[in-house]
Amino acid sequence: MTDMWSKTPRAGETALATDPATLAADAGIVFIGHVETPWKSRSECPRNSRGSREICRVVLKPDYLPGLKSVETCSHLVLLYWMHEARRDLIVQAPSFADTTHGCFALRTPVRPNPVSLSVVEFVGMTPDGFRVRGLDCLDGTPLVDIKPYFATTDSVPDAVVGWRKG
Repeated sequence: MTDMWSKTPRAGETALATDPATLAADAGIVFIGHVETPWKSRSECPRNSRGSREICRVVLKPDYLPGLKSVETCSHLVLLYWMHEARRDLIVQAPSFADTTHGCFALRTPVRPNPVSLSVVEFVGMTPDGFRVRGLDCLDGTPLVDIKPYFATTDSVPDAVVGWRKG
């Protein structure tokens, strides 16, 4: 059985003719730091961030540390990070947990044209170079793209539905 990191598509999967990683960039992203987690390989990572109780560190580059002013007042944050080891060319995928294929935009997989992931994390405490959180699901050393406060009043949609995942 192949996994999402393999270059061999599973039955029913469709790869793009050109790997987006080889295309000229439309915009620039600056990594503001990285995350430190206990997971060194994809197989060690939790399947999703809600499945993780581990305390992880978010480390910012020195120039971005002033941007953390008032972060300690937030119980939860949204972290956006770049899944730097994910393949980028599968547009239709056959997840091992589903009975049928789905487009990458209907999945939370890191395998997508731009491997940007997000997690809502619980803020645990400040450190001299960043902060500690609970609720990540990425590899150690994953580049950090952005940090945003989580607002339960605007970010939570309790009746949201992903129709193919019902049941």
